[in-house]
Amino acid sequence: MRLLFVCVGNSCRSQMAEGIANSLGHNAMSAGTHPAPEVSENAIKVLKSKGIPTKNLYPKLIDDIDWRSFDLVISMGCGVSCPNIRIDQDWNLDDPVGQSLEVFEQCASKIEDSIKNL
Repeated sequence: MRLLFVCVGNSCRSQMAEGIANSLGHNAMSAGTHPAPEVSENAIKVLKSKGIPTKNLYPKLIDDIDWRSFDLVISMGCGVSCPNIRIDQDWNLDDPVGQSLEVFEQCASKIEDSIKNL
């Protein structure tokens, strides 16, 4: 399944979702409405601890993505407003930005469970 994960900064939740979904056999990308300059260090640590490659992860602007080519467009939460694209699901996950590695691990676990339940 082709999955697009959308959030604001595209540095934490959506990046972890992209990596986890790809590792589970999906074709996934992520993007943000206001992308951060880089992927969160804790997001990278969590993915690496799961053996998930992070080399190709980088923040992307939603306007540069052809969202129509995806089976599902999933908002991570935090009030993402994308008036020009469809949002199929909103997972309403708290943003772990600036929080501890443990918070990132908990968020990644919720993301993985949600992906497996698609």
